[in-house]
Order: sequence, then structure tokens, then C-alpha cells
Amino acid sequence: MSPPVAPAGWSRWLVPPAALSVHLSIGQAYAWSVFKPPLESALGLSGTQSALPFQLGIVMLGLSAAFGGTLVERNGPRWAMTVALICFSSGFLLSALGAATEQYWLIVLGYGFVGGIGLGIGYISPVSTLIKWFPDRPGMATGIAIMGFGGGALIASPWSAQMLESFGSDSSGIALAFLVHGLSYAVFMTLGVLLVRVPRTEKPVAGAPSITSGPQVTARSAVRTPQFWCLWVVLCMNVTAGIGILEKAAPMITDFFKDSSTTVSASAAAGFVALLSAANMAGRIGWSSTSDLIGRKNIYRVYLGVGALMYLLIALAGDSSKPLFVLCALVILSFYGGGFATVPAYLKDLFGTHQVGAIHGRLLTAWSTAGVLGPLIVNWIADRQEEAGKSGSSLYTLSLFIMIGLLAIGFVANELVRPVHSRHHIPAPREADDVAARQQSAESA
Repeated sequence: MSPPVAPAGWSRWLVPPAALSVHLSIGQAYAWSVFKPPLESALGLSGTQSALPFQLGIVMLGLSAAFGGTLVERNGPRWAMTVALICFSSGFLLSALGAATEQYWLIVLGYGFVGGIGLGIGYISPVSTLIKWFPDRPGMATGIAIMGFGGGALIASPWSAQMLESFGSDSSGIALAFLVHGLSYAVFMTLGVLLVRVPRTEKPVAGAPSITSGPQVTARSAVRTPQFWCLWVVLCMNVTAGIGILEKAAPMITDFFKDSSTTVSASAAAGFVALLSAANMAGRIGWSSTSDLIGRKNIYRVYLGVGALMYLLIALAGDSSKPLFVLCALVILSFYGGGFATVPAYLKDLFGTHQVGAIHGRLLTAWSTAGVLGPLIVNWIADRQEEAGKSGSSLYTLSLFIMIGLLAIGFVANELVRPVHSRHHIPAPREADDVAARQQSAESA
């Protein structure tokens, strides 16, 4: 499948909707917490066990993005979106079979492994294309697309909750909900496959810089630079701190205020998940667009420094103020989403556009690591605290302080980011000719 080239006069503003159709679909992953209580009840699972499909999905997202990034660059966005469509929808269908037969391993295989591959390929499929279409505003462009991934749960959370209410929260009801998800997302993602295009020239916007201007670094060279690994740590710490709350959002807010006078109902908890998704989505477009104005390093200083302050406020306030808890969580999730949306532009600034999609894919292994660490820290500690007889906000106090420490590590890593040394740059065409001529002259001598 060859990359579809835009015809003359094609509007670049048609590309973001194509990206959004894929990202809004795969962003359903952020609504997984809605399925956790029904699965735990229907199949007798612990909180740690019910998090496994989500964790494996995030692991496979990072791994498939890392190993498939070069293929995405080579084959183009339409090929990538088609692969994502097949894997993501098939994962839901396998999960539906697993729920119907009460075989939990099929849910883990379907949603986590097969669906996770769809998550990874789908996530990186439009990023490089958008940066090439919008060289003048890369932060805004990637923010538009990746906003969809954060906003997917805004649609999926109430939709899933309504289906579980209509179909029932037993194994057959969960199976039917999974089936509807798989078929619906297949149709919606097809729109992106049909609509996406790549630019005809290296300068698609008059007056904007060429997509090949500035230093260019290959994916193989990029992973050998300290800048790549500093950004890996930054992304890993920021994601770990956010994903721990997001994965357990519904049960967490319920537990947090269980012993207070302002308890939280199941429907209110689902609403909280939707609010977090809205903050996640808004942060992706808002903060990434702001990075075009104040710079990538400065915006990450905000994500990591202010994020740590928000966690501290939650830990100190405990269950004394529900509005403060919700406000701080919304800010944290906006930074979490903003970090995802800003990092492709940060990579473009450091390594150029030559193989930015492949570099981005390799960087997402940080997300795989965080996808295990965040839920594991929050769920494991909460389970141990509950076994020790604790309840309410005390289930999560230790986890919150761990997150503060992780964000501090990310802050230091961001401060260490410097421009990439010229020895890692691809020679410009004229420079490459001069190098070849010198080599030929030396050989002749």
C-alpha cells in the first residue's frame, strides 16, 4: 500500500480529522477503568489482575511503536492506519469471546496483546505526516491528533457505562459491550484510512520552513544520543505519574472518599473519568500549542514541577476536600496529556523530521515501562494497604509521594537536555558531495 500523495490544492486541514478518527478510537484505552469493577465482580479478579489487559496494552503500544516505527515511515500513514484498525478491532472481538466464555486469558490476549499492537501503530501513524504538513506549528499539529487519544475516553467512558447498564454487568453483558466497541471503532477508523494524505513537496506551506530544514538525525543515531535517553526518562516519569491515577480513576475516587461524609457513587465516578479525559484532551492541544510559544523545555518544566505540587496538595489534603482532589487531578491529567502531545515536537526540534516517526516510536518504550509502573505502584500499594486494614485516602498516600519523587527525577532529566552534537547529523546534500569527493581524492592519492 503506497502512501497516498495529496493532489494539487489539497487542504492540509483535512489531515487532522483523519488522525482524529484513529486517535479518538484507540483512546478508548483510557476508559478501561469503567470495565474494572464489572470484571472483578463477574470473574472474581483483584484490582491488580483487572488492570492486566490495560497494562499489557500499554506495553504492546510502546513495543509495537518502537519496532514498527520504521515500517510506518516507509509504508506511510494509510498502511499504518489499516494495520491499527485490524488489530484494535480484532482485540475487542477476542475480548468479547473471552468474556462470553469467562476465559480471562482471552481478554488479556485480545485487549492487551492484539489490541495493544493496534494502539501502538495507530498512535504513531499520523504524527510524522502532521509534522510534515505543519512545519510552522508542529506542537499544535501533533496536539490536535494526540488530543484525540486523550479524548477517546470522554466518549467511551459514558458510552461503556451506558452499555453495561443496558446489557448488564455480568460476563455476557461485558461480552456484548466489547463486541459493539470492536465493530463501531472499525467503521470509524475507516474514515481516517480513506482521508489521510502526505504532502506533495518538502515545503507544503508558503512562507514556512521546509520540512527538511535544520539538523536531521536518523533513528539509529538518535538512540545513541544522551538527549534521546533524557527525553525517555522525562516521558517515562511524567506518564507513570499520570497513568497511575487514570487507570484506577473510578475506583480511586470512590475509595478516597469512602470514609468521608461526601461519598462518591458509581455514576459520579464514571463522570470523574470523563472529566479526567476532558482535561487530558484539553491539555494535549492547549499545552502543546503553548510550547510553540515558550519552548519545549519550559513547558516540561511546568508539567513536572507544577505536577509534583499538585500531588503534594492531594496527599496533604486527604479526603478533606473533594473539589481540591478533583481540581488537582484535572491539572495533573492535563500535564499528562500535554506531555504526550509535546514530545513529537520536542523530538523534531532535536532530531529533525527525517525519521521523527521512527524516533517517536522508539521513545514510546518509555510509555510501555510507565504503563507497567504506574498501575502497579497504585494497585499493589492499595491492595497491601487494604490487607493491612487501612481504607479511604490512606490507601493511596504512599503512592502519591512516590509519584512526587518520580516527577522530580523527570525534572532533572529535562534540565540535562541540550542540542544534539553535529557528529550525529545527516550531512546536507552539498556537504555529503564534498565528503564523498574528499574520500575519493584520498583514495586516489
